[in-house]
Amino acid sequence: MTSVQSTTGATYRAWSKLPNNTIGSAVFSVGMCLRVPYFASVLPRVVALEPGRCEVTAPKWFGIRNHLGTFHAIAACNLAEVAMGMLAEATVPTSHRWIPKSMNVRYLTKATTSLRAVAQLDPIPDFSAVTDGLEVVVPVSIRDTAGVEVVHADITIWVSATAR
Repeated sequence: MTSVQSTTGATYRAWSKLPNNTIGSAVFSVGMCLRVPYFASVLPRVVALEPGRCEVTAPKWFGIRNHLGTFHAIAACNLAEVAMGMLAEATVPTSHRWIPKSMNVRYLTKATTSLRAVAQLDPIPDFSAVTDGLEVVVPVSIRDTAGVEVVHADITIWVSATAR
C-alpha cells in the first residue's frame, strides 16, 4: 500500500502535521495566504481538509462588502476557489498536476453574513487511470450562518499526469 507521504503533495502533508484545532487551522490558513496571496482578500480559514473534501470559512468584513452591504459576488467566487484549490491539493496525487479551467457560478440569494464554503468530490476519480488528462468538476456550496446556500460554483479543473 502507498503511504500518504508519497502520494500527497506538500500542502496536504503540512495540514496533516499541524494540530487538529483552531491554532493549527489558523497557522495553515496564514501559510496558505502567504503562498497564494490573492486568497487573503477574503480572510479564509481552512477548517477541514481531507482527500475529496475541503471546508473554508470567511468572515463578513468591510473589505468584501459590495454597495448593498452584502458579501460581494466576486469575493464569494474567491472563497469558492480557495475551497476547490485546497481540495485539489489534498486529492490529486503527486503523480499528477491540476489547473483550473472554468467556473460556473450561480448567485442564489444575498449573502448577508459570514460564509462557509464546502468543496466535495464524490466519487474521487481513479487518477492512476489518467494519462492524457481529465476534466474534473468540483462542486462548491457556499452557505451563510443560517445554513442557506447563497452561492453555488462548479469549478472544472484539468488534471494530467506530470512529465516523468
